Amino acid sequence: MTETVALADLTERPREVAFPGAEPKTVRLALDAGEEVPAHRHPEREIVVHLVSGRLDVRVDGESNVLEPGELLRFDGRKEVSPTAEEDSVAVLVLAPRSDEG
Repeated sequence: MTETVALADLTERPREVAFPGAEPKTVRLALDAGEEVPAHRHPEREIVVHLVSGRLDVRVDGESNVLEPGELLRFDGRKEVSPTAEEDSVAVLVLAPRSDEG
């Protein structure tokens, strides 16, 4: 099956799933400047964050990773993550099932 979704049509804030019920889980994250998502984990997932617009500080196990538009960040979902928008920001997150259980 092929599906297309326009990022601009995903308007739920702060996050909306692009393809409900489909894998890998694909989410649009929109945060206003200064807004943050509390620290959490996705232990069954591997994560990719693609910053579309703005400036986003994604803390992974306490380490700052500041993203500019067009940049990608990949990390193990067993690590604690907490994104904070330094500017109004929109990102696409892909939460893929872990390829290993180790």
